[in-house]
Amino acid sequence: MARSKPTDSPAPSGNAGRGPAAGRGRSSGAAAGATAVSKIKAGKSAKVGKDGQPKVGRLKKVGNQVRLIKQAYTLTQKNDPRLPWLMLIAFVVVAGLIELLAILFGAPFLFIPIAVVLGLMAAMIVFGRRAQGSAYRQVEGQPGAAAWVLEGMRGDWRVSAGVAGTAQLDSVHRVLGRPGVVLVAEGSPARVRGLLAQEKKRIARVVGDTPIYDIVVGEEEGQVPLRKLSTHVMKLPRNLSAGEVNTLGRRLAALGGPRPPVPGGPLPGGRQMSVSQRQVRRR
Repeated sequence: MARSKPTDSPAPSGNAGRGPAAGRGRSSGAAAGATAVSKIKAGKSAKVGKDGQPKVGRLKKVGNQVRLIKQAYTLTQKNDPRLPWLMLIAFVVVAGLIELLAILFGAPFLFIPIAVVLGLMAAMIVFGRRAQGSAYRQVEGQPGAAAWVLEGMRGDWRVSAGVAGTAQLDSVHRVLGRPGVVLVAEGSPARVRGLLAQEKKRIARVVGDTPIYDIVVGEEEGQVPLRKLSTHVMKLPRNLSAGEVNTLGRRLAALGGPRPPVPGGPLPGGRQMSVSQRQVRRR
């Protein structure tokens, strides 16, 4: 196809009317090609996950986990000075038993790697339990401690903290999951009983025949201790399917509700709980 000629003004004559030199055209084209190739490679290297965020490499994930464990160990050791010795005892006992069995079977050197791995696993189990206990001791009795525990549960649990409360920082938290609706109250038992009854009546108009469980956090008879709260909730029977949970979640979101003056999480000693302690407690 023939190109159409411009009609507004003639092309300038002389050097001004000439195109770029051959060498320059080649070099600029090569540079543009190299830039395009580099962009394509960069696009290929930057992988995106299902959530739309760039994927993190495995080595970086391991490094982040190591940093979190180190931070959790440092914080736990401050509140639990016996932690290093207990971890060492667990490692020596388990590794020693494995090595003793290896000696009895006549292969002491063959079982050394297994003894070391199992010993490290035993030490990490002790560390996790001591860190969990230390975290619970710090938040126990603080406003919002039950909400902190509920938000750290593994699985599809939809926690709405502080759906009802009083000026004395008594509060009721709502948890939606496969068992149904779970109302968890913390504070003075004399005051939270009334809050639970009101919230249960308000939710019953929306959820219909869905089971509604009520729990009071405390150490008295009929109450659930804070350290056993997550285990107690996760052991409730499964009454709903995943689709029913989603439908019920939309109903409860439309219901809304007032939010009392309850802090978003416990403040042990005037400080917010660290992310690392939550990570260790979930394991």
